[in-house]
Amino acid sequence: MERIDSSWDNPKSSFLRYDAKGTTSGRIDTEEKFCYSVETQIKESFCQVEDGLMALLAKCLESDSKNAVSILSGYIDHFQSVESEDVGWGCGWRNIQMLSSHLLKQRQEAREVLYGGSGFVPDIASLQRWLEIAWERGFDTHGSNDFDQKIYGKRNWIGTTECAALFRSFGLRARIVDFCGKDIILDKTAGKMKAMQVYGPMDKFLLKGDSKILDAASSSNGSRTHFSIPFGNIKGDQVLIEWVWNYFSDNNPIQYGNQRVVFSGKPPLYFQHDGHSRTIIGIQVQHQINGTQHYKLLILDPASKTRALEKSLKDKVGWQKLIKRGVHTLKKDQYQLCFIEPGIASDEELEKLKTLHSIRLEF
Repeated sequence: MERIDSSWDNPKSSFLRYDAKGTTSGRIDTEEKFCYSVETQIKESFCQVEDGLMALLAKCLESDSKNAVSILSGYIDHFQSVESEDVGWGCGWRNIQMLSSHLLKQRQEAREVLYGGSGFVPDIASLQRWLEIAWERGFDTHGSNDFDQKIYGKRNWIGTTECAALFRSFGLRARIVDFCGKDIILDKTAGKMKAMQVYGPMDKFLLKGDSKILDAASSSNGSRTHFSIPFGNIKGDQVLIEWVWNYFSDNNPIQYGNQRVVFSGKPPLYFQHDGHSRTIIGIQVQHQINGTQHYKLLILDPASKTRALEKSLKDKVGWQKLIKRGVHTLKKDQYQLCFIEPGIASDEELEKLKTLHSIRLEF
């Protein structure tokens, strides 16, 4: 697959051709980089699933337990990590691609602004350029310092905040939710969250704040704020599960009748924990005879092979192991989600989106 060889900071970069067109500095401005990225970005190649991935999953869920109800997001394409390209570091980018495939297909307003209105999902190298542009425009400048404002051509792990910054730079209302225990403490002097044995692209730069100062905080530049909501003695995994259920159900009661699969139309969720990230595409609840409810997240993993996933869904054999994740698997001390609200921000709201906020749900 074709790759772009030039770098914005390479003296031989084709970006310097703009100097001959009237710019006098050795560097081009952000607007020119934006236009150049629109023209040169490369469409990501991926395995197309015949009949659609979500349609196949819906059929499997409909033939699942008669006491179960599943809520799914809408259309999505699966983007797998490729051995020769990004295995071991590219999961964050692959999840951004999966979210992008949904937004481009199901939200017209997003399709018009994402990636310059290209209408397709860019490859990782192109996404890296878009993230650098977001940083240069002032989106999450604090977090960009961790990468020295440069990500193109690198194999750095990225996380939820990079996902949010990238989408926000196009005016999308990307929000972050943190789920963590009270033992995850904040070092206010360093502006970092401290946790035991955290390996991977967990966000370490969300500053804890009071929800009463939300408006004031949102106008500050280059910082992040954290808003805590304690959940008392509720188990951490239940806090996460309840939030995901309410998100996909839109806080509306689901009627448990003959309809076993409901499409919510909500975008998938970027799902981060230490060392890996995945995409939540829905949730299932199963009603037990004793009156209890068992929940399972429905997840797409960039580490899965698309063809194997497609075959398991078509054959209705082994798909549960690839997609379903029970509450008992949520054993990490900290999780983050990124979700996209409807609409496109502009003017004052867009300026406020440059500062990343997080709702912190403690358990």
